[in-house]
Amino acid sequence: MKVAVYDTHVAKKDGRAMHFDIVVPDGSSYEKVIEFGKAYLKGAGQEGQPLSAKECEFCHTEQASPAVNESIRTQGFHIVEMDGCR
Repeated sequence: MKVAVYDTHVAKKDGRAMHFDIVVPDGSSYEKVIEFGKAYLKGAGQEGQPLSAKECEFCHTEQASPAVNESIRTQGFHIVEMDGCR
């Protein structure tokens, strides 16, 4: 599956930075990307933190790995945690 990757930087409630990618099927609406990002933030205990075009930008498209395909199949999106996510 071809996917779109959105580079995302969010300030956590304690002020530290959080960096992650939101991976969605290519062609997904930007509104869905933000919705998925907010769902991830809620699960990470960061509900209510700002998430908009300022924090979340399209980066590139790529072919998804089998693990990413499965994540998208089960929840609609995939998150790649990079910095400050745990």
